Amino acid sequence: MRKPCSLTLYSLFVIFLIMFVVVNSQLTADFYAKTCPNVLKIVRKEVQSAIKNEMRMAASLRRLHFHDCFVNGCDASVLLDGNSNTSEKFAAANLNSARGFEVIDKIKNAVEDACSGVVSCADILAIAARDSVLLSGGPTWKVQLGRRDGLAANISGASTALPAPIDPLNTIISKFQDVGLNITDVVSLSGAHTIGLAKCATFDNRLINFSGSGGPDTTLDSSLVSELQNLCPSTSDGNNTASLDRNSTDVFDNHYFKNLLNGRGLLESDQILYSSDAALATTKTLVETYSNSSSLFFSDFVNSMIKMGNISPLTGSDGEIRKNCRVIS
Repeated sequence: MRKPCSLTLYSLFVIFLIMFVVVNSQLTADFYAKTCPNVLKIVRKEVQSAIKNEMRMAASLRRLHFHDCFVNGCDASVLLDGNSNTSEKFAAANLNSARGFEVIDKIKNAVEDACSGVVSCADILAIAARDSVLLSGGPTWKVQLGRRDGLAANISGASTALPAPIDPLNTIISKFQDVGLNITDVVSLSGAHTIGLAKCATFDNRLINFSGSGGPDTTLDSSLVSELQNLCPSTSDGNNTASLDRNSTDVFDNHYFKNLLNGRGLLESDQILYSSDAALATTKTLVETYSNSSSLFFSDFVNSMIKMGNISPLTGSDGEIRKNCRVIS
């Protein structure tokens, strides 16, 4: 007669255990309230210093969080050092492109001085991305925290999962959908290109013999073509840079979308959001909407950043808390 009672107690225990794991696997804004109460202030101070030293760093730090979350989830795997066979830093989307690693090192050292072994590098990336947007004039939000750091990088994933400047729109949408994001997220997160610079190598394919046409990309404003051709001559090494959002380079606003309406998107992957055939049924209407409403863009951008920050985080006892973001402990 005791068997049913034992089964009931066992079932209750299993349910309790499941609930405990779920609760402790959720990210929360106050995750470090008791264990590292000043972490947000520490990160903010270091991000402010970095941006004061170089305005471009705001875009670089936000981009690191993006490139981290799309590969293995938001686990700081993009920060791991290694070689061309092991480190995501050597993937085409990151090599000679991803930057800000030294700033993350400095933030991590400051956080470690305050509370050693508590705050993950993955969470530092998320906080620094938010602060970079805010300090550039953009919106703010409560960053969900509690991520842990991954135990391995994934260079093959970084080589295939990250959207590329020459990807067709349907490919970009598919890559977002692969990590649980949708078309609204594609457009709103692309709006992060309202700040930052891009190297000639990422857009010079549009300037001469675009797609074998013999001429430049016809969706690129003709007055911009000659200017960019002078900046990026065919004999150059491709390392010269241009503003992603012309006339509003360092301010986080909706001017990027106004540029797209006028054929002044710098990257092919920017302009196709408005000018490609595929955009007609997917992204074009949102581009037009955001160009007319900075408040809606800001609102959707915040929602998309929170969603992106929730891509497959390691929580609980999974992963680790690195003391040096570049190496596994």
